Amino acid sequence: MLKALFLTMLTLALVKSQDTEETITYTQCTDGYEWDPVRQQCKDIDECDIVPDACKGGMKCVNHYGGYLCLPKTAQIIVNNEQPQQETPAAEGVGAAANAAASSGTGAGGVAATGMAASGVMPGGGFVASAAAVAGPEVQTGRNNFVIRRNPADPQRIPSNPSHRIQCATGYEQSEHNVCQDIDECTAGTHNCRTDQVCINLRGSFTCQCLPGYQKRGEQCVDIDECTIPPYCHQRCVNTPGSFYCQCSPGFQLAANNYTCVDINECDASNQCAQQCYNILGSFICQCNQGYELSSDRLNCEDIDECRTSSYLCQYQCVNEPGKFSCMCPQGYQVVRSRTCQDINECETTNECREDEMCWNYHGGFRCYPRNPCQDPYVLTSENRCVCPVSSALCRELPQSIVYKYMSIRSDRSVPSDIFQIQATTIYANTINTFRIKSGNENGEFYLRQTSPVSAMLVLVKSLSGPREYIVDLEMLTVNSIGTFRTSSVLRLTIIVGPFSF
Repeated sequence: MLKALFLTMLTLALVKSQDTEETITYTQCTDGYEWDPVRQQCKDIDECDIVPDACKGGMKCVNHYGGYLCLPKTAQIIVNNEQPQQETPAAEGVGAAANAAASSGTGAGGVAATGMAASGVMPGGGFVASAAAVAGPEVQTGRNNFVIRRNPADPQRIPSNPSHRIQCATGYEQSEHNVCQDIDECTAGTHNCRTDQVCINLRGSFTCQCLPGYQKRGEQCVDIDECTIPPYCHQRCVNTPGSFYCQCSPGFQLAANNYTCVDINECDASNQCAQQCYNILGSFICQCNQGYELSSDRLNCEDIDECRTSSYLCQYQCVNEPGKFSCMCPQGYQVVRSRTCQDINECETTNECREDEMCWNYHGGFRCYPRNPCQDPYVLTSENRCVCPVSSALCRELPQSIVYKYMSIRSDRSVPSDIFQIQATTIYANTINTFRIKSGNENGEFYLRQTSPVSAMLVLVKSLSGPREYIVDLEMLTVNSIGTFRTSSVLRLTIIVGPFSF
């Protein structure tokens, strides 16, 4: 019975022991450590990498297991565990001592804190060493023999022992002062970046980046088409390998920022217009002065021949001139109001008649007539009036008087047209007056219409073209009512037809 009870208790103890072992876990690490699932143990956290700006005032951060130190940049850390002295890098030396302390159940940070005159314990097991803690040439900790040594200003005083070599992590190498320093693979040429990539050095490693204007696609660097990512350019974008540039449309130019396009004032920069230039947005237009028109090239100006555009510009003759025109008149006329022609009265300006002559002006010229037109047996009684004396036997069959008159008409005058009126100057009682064209109307150009007992009107019934002269005798016959008295008088009318219709 007792034996059976003992066996039962032993079995329960073994089961309880097994249950206890199965629930033990090592993934819960102390502050300053994290679980490494590959090595199945806790590993130190490098606070100098993950804590932003861990140390202030120009101090350098030195990581060790479970914490970190803030030391002057000239400080040197040497680990002495009663072995032959060997200089190690700050991170590895402190880490080894801290690891030994941690495995023995004593925090290395605690030993270091005990040995330092002025240090503070930071959260996570970190230590901050002030300047006073390393003011002397050498400060030792307790049994782990940490030595923090300030490097003197004189490099010649730095102790070194070339025979004591240290092992550095990948990407680091031993310096001449027997500390681990980063290898610059980019400068040393030990990187494997492609020729179209740029080597960027990192702490303990390096990385390969594409040149500006390129982006990684797999292992290759391909060009970035900046023109597909607006708005780089104001108007036109031209992609180039690794870059781009902007272009402007015709009539614009790039501003100083090489992005914006501004209008070119072609009228100031390179005026191509022959006469007038007007700038517009992105271009320009040419215009011509009055009397000119744009040629087919839209730049030059050609003279407008106004005389060909209309036959009514001038009354007589149109003369084209560069950019304008002028009107001319024939001899004997002058231009008035720029376009019409007016007869010049030569009798008032250039009278070339003799003293015994009188000047008679007509349309387009003048004539000189004798001041005494009377022919025998007629005698001059008043201006232009000739009378045949009753005492002369020759006068019995001739008209009692002849009056000389002169008139001028324009060529191609419209018909029928009243042109001259004849009227009796002496009226006798109980007489009858009749009027007729005695001579000068052989072709029937004229007609005499009686308008009253003592007057008649000469009518032009055919259009006349000049220059030409007509002499027409208009006779007035006077008889008394009983037929015992009969007399006649003649008006000799000289008609000058001008050469033009003006």
